[in-house]
Amino acid sequence: MIVVAGEALIDLVVTADGQRAVPGGSPANVAVTLARLDQPVRLLARLGPDEYGRQIAEHLAANRVDLQWAVRAPEPTSVAVATLDATGQASYEFRLDGAADWQWTPQELPDLAGSSAIAFHTGSLALALAPGAQALEGLLARERDRDAVTLSIDLNLRPSIVTDRAAEQERVRRQVPLAHVVKASDEDLAWLYPGRSVGDVMADWREAGVSCAVVTRGGEGAWLLAPNGVLHDQPAVRTTVVDTVGAGDSFTGGLLAALADIDALGNRPSDRLAAVTESQWTTVLRQAATVAALTCARRGANPPTQAEVKALLTAPR
Repeated sequence: MIVVAGEALIDLVVTADGQRAVPGGSPANVAVTLARLDQPVRLLARLGPDEYGRQIAEHLAANRVDLQWAVRAPEPTSVAVATLDATGQASYEFRLDGAADWQWTPQELPDLAGSSAIAFHTGSLALALAPGAQALEGLLARERDRDAVTLSIDLNLRPSIVTDRAAEQERVRRQVPLAHVVKASDEDLAWLYPGRSVGDVMADWREAGVSCAVVTRGGEGAWLLAPNGVLHDQPAVRTTVVDTVGAGDSFTGGLLAALADIDALGNRPSDRLAAVTESQWTTVLRQAATVAALTCARRGANPPTQAEVKALLTAPR
């Protein structure tokens, strides 16, 4: 089982044709992606008592995401207003003050010891907004010391919300060494470290103890720095883009699912990731890129099923 923690919110998607309310949130999207790829997944989320909260819970349950550890919170549901431009590229405005997602306490977070968890993934605003971010960071630190599950984070920065670059640099510097797998976009790194190359940042993460550093580059594909220092370059899988909502989250889910498929997640995480071969890394990246491409080809954060991914991967080129 892969455990995912973080925000499960409503994306209010605005287009020229009007608006629609759909469940979203980066960690929730990752969880749905994993479930559709036939991975057992449990989501740690704080779900509000309002109609939006009920809509999110129904969506997650319908996608076979385990909500056993979800908290039924008294605070309202977070809302992200996603506005799509003519190319389908999304920009976001967030309504988060006093919302359920950011109020984690240590008492609400489970001890993964004794569970069937092989990996724990979190990131995005859940690791950035107080007070909940401190509780999740504490869980990461505890699990890193135990060395019993693979730890994964996706920076997925939101400079329109967390605007203090220096504070974000310090937070990332503190949190990155807690994870075995770290993912970011090139846009994340351009804002966080202006003037620094992506390669330099990935090398720094490796020096800090990260086994697998991944940077997505939109239509240019993705880079993965493996434990042995080899940089893998995965071209983007070509598709007709409807919109990019949830594409990065789908990539993350596809990456984790592919690693689970080759038994690269679990106890002694660094050793497991170091044992992944060059050809396996190529396969892992190809699957992640395919999942993202299929998501871009349809409206909203609507990741593909395992059957859809296999069909595209095995189709004649």
